Amino acid sequence: MKNHRRKPDRDFEHAAEFRFYEELNDFLLPEQRKQSLPYRFNGHPGIKDPIEVFGVPHTEVDLIVVNGISVGFGYPLQDADRVAVYPVFEGIDISPIVRLRDKPLRNTAFVADVNLGKLARLLRLLGFDTLFANSFDDREIAAISAEQNRIVLTRDRRLLYAKAITHGYWVRSVVPERQLAEVVERFDLSAQIRPFRRCTRCNGLIEAVEKNQVLALLEPKTKKYYDRFYRCRDCGQVYWEGSHVDHVRTRLGRYLSRE
Repeated sequence: MKNHRRKPDRDFEHAAEFRFYEELNDFLLPEQRKQSLPYRFNGHPGIKDPIEVFGVPHTEVDLIVVNGISVGFGYPLQDADRVAVYPVFEGIDISPIVRLRDKPLRNTAFVADVNLGKLARLLRLLGFDTLFANSFDDREIAAISAEQNRIVLTRDRRLLYAKAITHGYWVRSVVPERQLAEVVERFDLSAQIRPFRRCTRCNGLIEAVEKNQVLALLEPKTKKYYDRFYRCRDCGQVYWEGSHVDHVRTRLGRYLSRE
């Protein structure tokens, strides 16, 4: 979170009023939440700067309304402005009003930071294109997001201040199943779930193969009891519908029932 030392109020020539809505309050100090907040300033800074001074990453914002009119991040803040800041509206298309980004958040390809390996695996199980590697550093994640138009998922809100990142989400929970529920709800993904389509190891697509094509890779009991097999196009990992699939269906039943 940004932590700029503010000058005494007497040193500022202008004042505006900000109000943050819904989950954007998660980024504010407890005493700042769900109320109008004064912001004193000189000159006419772009409105993105004071929003991030309050601790709210620009990637979490989808609509800014100043004095009843929607504006973009470059709007120069004016004296006595009343600013309302809203989170991402993935379930509602607000493009006729104003979008703050050139590309809307409809691309459901993700890149996850090093703290979200288990979440990345769960997203892949549901069929979502999710890049993850323990070797990814913040700079690499930002570059991947910008170059491939991927949504950044992170537990480190500071990462979302990177200018290169336009689409991102700060995952609140530390429990993988709850993290998955957050992401599915936040990006309105229920209708896009296509389970068991991606490799949980490398993120590649899985395709059906004949048993004789993978026979040499199977354990004796697997050869004996199973006949339907699948293989990752990228890394060659072999899958079959064993007892582990039943476990996954039990664990993620709330999502798989929507198939």
